[in-house]
Amino acid sequence: MGAKIIALDPEAYALLKAQRKRVESFSDLVKRHFRPSCRLADFAGAWSDLSAKERAELRKERETGRAIDLARADRIRRHSE
Repeated sequence: MGAKIIALDPEAYALLKAQRKRVESFSDLVKRHFRPSCRLADFAGAWSDLSAKERAELRKERETGRAIDLARADRIRRHSE
């Protein structure tokens, strides 16, 4: 992977450093801030080509995952009381 060197004045460096997450590189920070974000509407119709059986399987998996999450949240809540 190639690299480019850029120069920043101290104020710009401080601003950039303040936004960086603990384990994040400056390259990761720049990509996180400036990469175009997706809107939820961009995913509209993403599953329209699935068969009824495939949609039913996905729905069942989602419901199973939700039940697992709710049970986990209940255990955590009871444990913290």
